[in-house]
Amino acid sequence: MTTNQLNPSEVKVAVFGLGFVGLPLALSYAIRGCSVVGVDVDENLVGQLNQGITHHLERYHETPIQEVLANQLANGRFRATSNANDALNECTYFIMTVGIPVVDGGHDFSHVESCSRTIASGLKKGDLVLVRSTLVPGMTREFIKPILEETGLEAGKDFYLGYSSERIAEGKAFDEFENMPTLISGINEESAVKAASLMGIVTKAELHIASAIEVVESAKVMENISRDVNIAMVNEFARFSEALGINVFEVIKLANTHKRVQLLIPGPGVGGYCIPNALHYLTPKADELGVQLRLLKTARRINEDVPAFVVSLVTKHLPVPANKAKVAVLGIAMKDYSSDDRLSPALEVIKLMQLSGIKVSAFDPAVPTAHDYKVSSLEDAVQDAHAIVVLAKQEGIGYNNFKLFKRLMSKEGTPIIVDTKNLYNREDVAQNGFLLESL
Repeated sequence: MTTNQLNPSEVKVAVFGLGFVGLPLALSYAIRGCSVVGVDVDENLVGQLNQGITHHLERYHETPIQEVLANQLANGRFRATSNANDALNECTYFIMTVGIPVVDGGHDFSHVESCSRTIASGLKKGDLVLVRSTLVPGMTREFIKPILEETGLEAGKDFYLGYSSERIAEGKAFDEFENMPTLISGINEESAVKAASLMGIVTKAELHIASAIEVVESAKVMENISRDVNIAMVNEFARFSEALGINVFEVIKLANTHKRVQLLIPGPGVGGYCIPNALHYLTPKADELGVQLRLLKTARRINEDVPAFVVSLVTKHLPVPANKAKVAVLGIAMKDYSSDDRLSPALEVIKLMQLSGIKVSAFDPAVPTAHDYKVSSLEDAVQDAHAIVVLAKQEGIGYNNFKLFKRLMSKEGTPIIVDTKNLYNREDVAQNGFLLESL
């Protein structure tokens, strides 16, 4: 299948949704010379972006995203708006990055539906709608396409409709948009070619054009679930290693010297918007098809139970009853070196500790979200604490400041460090007068 090369200076693209995927994607097009309008319903976010303010930790090569944003605003290649009509009138390429929240296993399709209807309200002949959201397989064809066709325009004939899965990791967005192999599909061959041409502006890596949209939708969900299953496996290995009295991180490091083995690393749970929700994107279609997914559901339950295990490591060594204890949490992001705490396992660990009566003070300088237990300094976190729990790696946290810990922490019993990130050497911790528990 031959794709057409587009001249970026002639491309006007609207990106709907300016979150952890949409903003760096929009800026990736702007950097390459496209005219980009970012659309989001959050007027506060839009206002901040137009002032050059973002809390993302992305970098384009060595340039922080804040500087990239400022440059693209200054040269007029990017602007944000909450008025979709501006984008619909001005652009011919529309990229959808809005998500499907999952709450208690149930899906909220309202954001995707609203975005689809918004695009439909200004859809023109010859436009391309490219969906980059993670969806229930079949949803582009069965849910989004009918909404767009309520305009009287026919997908594949009057306008183009494609799906390309988002495959980036937060913190690596610019690099992976450019260098990660990209999966592309369309409602017909012409739509797939059009989508590939648009993606080819940003992507230097190979473009894989699939035979059907459902193939790429399914591949995206399966990629995330495979990580969920791998993490569940190593979390089980961590329980075994702890019982045996050996270090699971050392076990995994040695096991991974095998050329056909690539174990992931255990942690306090599985966080973020993608992996914990992945199974829930697959189950509606699996239920419809009568497929049980027993292994995948078991893996999800294992990972959901990890925060409770972390709390058990804390409570079994506390020198005082839980309702008289204070615990300092270091790092609340959903993964290391992230500003995102959506669905973070750290938040579940904290909730469970609070339910047991423990007072929690958490420090994470990268996460902008306000929480009633969040403090602004390491000193405030460890003051009078009986234990420290490390739940995420983050720049600006003094994990090894033992002198500070000893000076400020409670003098009741031996102070505890629960390490879920393999940051500490057991001998060093013991020499400084602390008890170490790790996964």
